[in-house]
Amino acid sequence: MTLPGPLIFTGNAHPALANAISHSLGIPPGRAEVTAFANENIFVRICENVRERDVFLVQPGARPVNNSFMELLIMIDAVRRASAGRITAVIPYFPYGRSDKKDQPRVPITARLIANLLETAGADRILTMDLHAGQIQGFFNIPTDELTAMRLLGDVIRERGFNGVVVAPDLGSAKRARNMAENLNTGLALCEKRRISNNDHAQVLNLIGDVDGQDTLIIDDEVDTAGTLVEVATLLKERGATAVSAACTHGVLSGPAMERLDRSPLDSLLMTDTLPTQNPASAKIELVSVAPLLGDTIQRIHTGSSVGELFQ
Repeated sequence: MTLPGPLIFTGNAHPALANAISHSLGIPPGRAEVTAFANENIFVRICENVRERDVFLVQPGARPVNNSFMELLIMIDAVRRASAGRITAVIPYFPYGRSDKKDQPRVPITARLIANLLETAGADRILTMDLHAGQIQGFFNIPTDELTAMRLLGDVIRERGFNGVVVAPDLGSAKRARNMAENLNTGLALCEKRRISNNDHAQVLNLIGDVDGQDTLIIDDEVDTAGTLVEVATLLKERGATAVSAACTHGVLSGPAMERLDRSPLDSLLMTDTLPTQNPASAKIELVSVAPLLGDTIQRIHTGSSVGELFQ
């Protein structure tokens, strides 16, 4: 008896990515209705049989974030009540990933709360990409696979002949940047950053490393308002960098991000499609799709093959 293939469903967060994943697997996307009533209550109806099937729900934490996450919880509940055999929540961009610890008095650890809610809703497994903090994996009591897009980005950068200095915009990105520098066989520099308040404002204080006369590449997991990215790019230019580019997994691009990018000394920003891009996007932005990587991983999970072999 042939094992039935996986079923891919999506909410309204990023249907283009879910469709691309389905295309990479050679299967049609699953049919579902995910809508809202006039009172903003979300309604989900799965339009095909999922009984004892391997179901993958693709839903990143895209804007509006809370709606996207609530859609995911309700979709999980819907397929669980329809007797799905296994439910994997595919969350390419994990929401509330920055709230991963108590770094001030009387604040929540929201990333842990998100993990609890996903498990309570009925998810059997989590598939995500480049978490803001590695410890978030430990918040789950169910299998959690964290993929990285850094090798995918590194392959594109290597093909373009980059031979300069990889730059970490802060201490939290140091390991990611170091791995990229080793992958590209280039130098490494590190920026020291201080976050001033809870309003996403940070100040770049110092640069450790020599970038004078070098092409530079800033590596980070996400670009939100682009404030830090622009400050780092400006500092690198002041220190003599000949060109400044950047690469990240998640292009959140909130608020003034597009305007800041267009006005900045940054030459280009390479990022993936874990989140839908704003329209119109900055001319400096170039996208690399993670759909084939996610599709390959979904197939491996479905067949019980090793996910770790993708990164060996």
